[in-house]
Amino acid sequence: MIGAMSFSVAIVGALIGAVILLFGRKLFWLCVAAVGFAAGVEIAPHLVHEPSSLLALTVALVLGLIGALLALFLQKIAIAVLGFLAGGKLAGAIAAAFFVHYAQYSTFIFVIGGLIGAVLLLVLFDWALIVVSALIGAHLIQSAIVLPSSGSTIVFIGLAIIGILVQAASFRRSEL
Repeated sequence: MIGAMSFSVAIVGALIGAVILLFGRKLFWLCVAAVGFAAGVEIAPHLVHEPSSLLALTVALVLGLIGALLALFLQKIAIAVLGFLAGGKLAGAIAAAFFVHYAQYSTFIFVIGGLIGAVLLLVLFDWALIVVSALIGAHLIQSAIVLPSSGSTIVFIGLAIIGILVQAASFRRSEL
């Protein structure tokens, strides 16, 4: 049962990732909810030692719902929160990829990445949302696929480029 629940979380994450990868700018609220979902999956082990898959899924869904409600009712705050969470998450992922001993600075890296992400999203909202949602969508999909690290990196980069191109084309059509 636990294996099936973990599989379900991965499938849900990948499906949400695909939607965000391709439609993140249009479905801003879903993008914020997905970042909340992804954060919930990572926060759950810090709240409870070795949480069950059901608890991890519940925490992820609750944080995702909070993110969606923020996006719908408090858009500017949600933009800043999305930028902060996504920037912090991506800064941590980049640091992990390039620095062996990044863990001792993980909080600092998350906060600095978060602040940069929040400012970028507020100033360059549409284009930043396209890039950030494509990166988050690619990360969610790539996280659900078990590959060697080089293959995982190639899949992530390829998906991110596809997401950015698809959303940019849609954005340009909507501006005309």
